[in-house]
Amino acid sequence: MEILQTTEESSSRTSLLDSSPQQPRHADGDGNVDGDGDGDGDRPIDAALRQLETFLGVFGFCQYSLLSFALSSISFLVVGVLTPLLCIELSNCSNCEKYQIKGFELEILVSEVLVAAISLFCISYNLRKYGVRRFLFVDRFHGHLIQFREEYVQRVRGFFRLLVIWILPCFLVKTVREIIRIIFVHHNSWWQSVSILFALIVSWSYSTIIYFSACALFNLVCNLQVIHFENYGKLLERDLEVSVYIEEHIVLTHHLSKISHRFRIFLLLEFLIVSASQFVALFQTTGNRGIINFVNGSDFVVSSIVQVVGIILCLHGATKISHRARGISSVGSRWHALVTSNSNEIPSQMQNSKGNMEALQALGSLPINSSGSDLDSIDDVPLPVNTQLVSYMSTYQKRQAFVSYLQSNTGGFSVFGWIVDRALIITILFVEMSLVLFVLGKTVTNTSSGLSTLPTL
Repeated sequence: MEILQTTEESSSRTSLLDSSPQQPRHADGDGNVDGDGDGDGDRPIDAALRQLETFLGVFGFCQYSLLSFALSSISFLVVGVLTPLLCIELSNCSNCEKYQIKGFELEILVSEVLVAAISLFCISYNLRKYGVRRFLFVDRFHGHLIQFREEYVQRVRGFFRLLVIWILPCFLVKTVREIIRIIFVHHNSWWQSVSILFALIVSWSYSTIIYFSACALFNLVCNLQVIHFENYGKLLERDLEVSVYIEEHIVLTHHLSKISHRFRIFLLLEFLIVSASQFVALFQTTGNRGIINFVNGSDFVVSSIVQVVGIILCLHGATKISHRARGISSVGSRWHALVTSNSNEIPSQMQNSKGNMEALQALGSLPINSSGSDLDSIDDVPLPVNTQLVSYMSTYQKRQAFVSYLQSNTGGFSVFGWIVDRALIITILFVEMSLVLFVLGKTVTNTSSGLSTLPTL
């Protein structure tokens, strides 16, 4: 009997978030049930996850063995670091500042290598430790896969769509810039120029895809959890025990704390590196006294767009999941108010029971001949208790306790205790603007004062 009860509790707990109506399941000739997580309906999400894992493995994120770790590290050092550094040295010339500035190229290379290295290390560590399914919190035994299968697949496809939308325009600008630079900066032979052009584009694409994939992957993890936070309101529409709602909310907040713990170092380091890179670029471009045009300065633009967009994706995903987590308290309060205001049956039943009690009292006032033994037995009769009122007050108190729990456990994506929400984003924006104005005040003033001291003709 204990085993049977445990099985029934686990099966009921598995399908808590399945707020959609139960669909009929049909068994085939082999005994397989349609609609199960292991059936044919699970193939789209399995195919999407395999495609995602293959893509991540190509760029060295899936370091499941020592061999894959060695290949990923060597590929990153050769393609991402040594190749662009060698190309910068080979294409350097003394009178080519109009088409390329070596200081600009090195600063861009350092920033790209740092953000790509942080992305590769953090994401590969989590994938090696948890795997793709646990990393994305897509568990086939959690009971969510049947209901959210299509939304999972859409989010995974949105990951690739996001990469194409943002990387393709930057790739075109980068390619045009390198072609123009190769045309005006002559080398010993055209074969050397074409080789340098191809190597620079491949190296830039490799580093950019690694960085942008990590940012888009974090955004994907947040969007997958947003699905469950948004579905929590549908769960409240079902007539379940309050303890069930609290348990499901504990599961959601537990997953949210895991996401915060896994990505806090990644998000913090990426934000610091990108901010430092942007300020260095601002220093060099505004403090440079030479001519800055499309050819020698467009790499700063492309690099800044990629890095800033990546940070925006991360902050957008973190802010979105924090907003949904905090919105559950308002959803719970609204649910409590609606249930309380629509509970009109209990008061009417209480009035009916009150009328019945008055009728009983009227009947009790009639003269009845009773013996002494009957009068003595009245002391053993329990007082009448209104069980409906007790049940109603108990349910109301449970809902009130549930709302108080939601209001005191809002949660959200946090970085060492700092909740990433809209208020924090506004604070970061004003801090960044203050630093930008400080840099402009230093560089523009120094540049203008230096130009005013030049002799006039």
